[in-house]
Amino acid sequence: MSIRSFLPGRLGFGSAPLGNMYRAIPDEEALATVEAAWDSGIRYFDTAPLYGAGLAEIRLGKILAAHPRDEYVLSSKVGRVILDETEDPSSRDLGDKGGLFEHGRPNKIVHDYGADATHRSIEDSLQRMQTDRLDIVWVHDLAQDFWGDAWLGVFESARTGAFRVLDKLRDEGVIKGWGLGVNRVEPLELTLELDEPRPDAFLLAGRYTLLDHERALQRLLPAAVERDVDIVVGGPYSSGILVGGRHFEYQKAPAAILAKVERITSVAERFGVGVKAAALQFCLAHPATAAAIPGASRPSRVAEDVAALGETIPAEFWTALRQEGLIAPDAPVPTA
Repeated sequence: MSIRSFLPGRLGFGSAPLGNMYRAIPDEEALATVEAAWDSGIRYFDTAPLYGAGLAEIRLGKILAAHPRDEYVLSSKVGRVILDETEDPSSRDLGDKGGLFEHGRPNKIVHDYGADATHRSIEDSLQRMQTDRLDIVWVHDLAQDFWGDAWLGVFESARTGAFRVLDKLRDEGVIKGWGLGVNRVEPLELTLELDEPRPDAFLLAGRYTLLDHERALQRLLPAAVERDVDIVVGGPYSSGILVGGRHFEYQKAPAAILAKVERITSVAERFGVGVKAAALQFCLAHPATAAAIPGASRPSRVAEDVAALGETIPAEFWTALRQEGLIAPDAPVPTA
């Protein structure tokens, strides 16, 4: 089932910052940010148990529970189970996300893509968010150890566990769709080759952005269009580096990335274009993309996202980016 048929717009809300990503966010600020998203008309909200060991789900649920459940679309993720016992958040092995949520709850996080863990993860998410159902469920971070020797075993565990559970829940009407939520293209390409179970969509974080999109353009996005598998773009601002942040790929941005951002910014200033608008509209221009879900930790950021989506960008800007080799020649761009 195409998730486009029930997504309530092309701009959603990514809740990773609500899990105290990078910094400890006061409850009132986090809740006000969700309220701002709702008041701005956003009706698709994405979250995950990983985000602050359940903190983002708890905060999101506090606001959404006050609104009719049929008026919004909600997605969360499986692959990690949050336990009642505690651990040192700074010592968790989260691969490329190491240290990202050290300001979140201290609950122990266990990786498990099996069938029982998938059911438990969903039930726990529903309880934390005070709701009765999820619309979309993503298998989270299956790409974390893609280049490791044990990765194919992890993938097989997910294929025979989480994939089959979610496929059945979708067929039974318990959820509307499922897929993978990752930050690498390779697992998505592999999943598209499966005869069954078949995903409905993918959440691809950071791999189809103004800053980094060439690999996804080669095979993944054309294959997704061919197979009618929708793409939700996470991290459209490349962990914030495109819009004044300091991080890329969840870590401090290296010099080469900073230099490329500076070049993009220079072109944007020449044409009077906001980089946030360019970044958001670029990832939405591809026919495979159903929605984008930038994260926000302050109400003002939500207002910026909404304004960026509506900003008019001249065609000459995209031409200049191509001429300077800053976007791929075959990358679709918005049309006025």
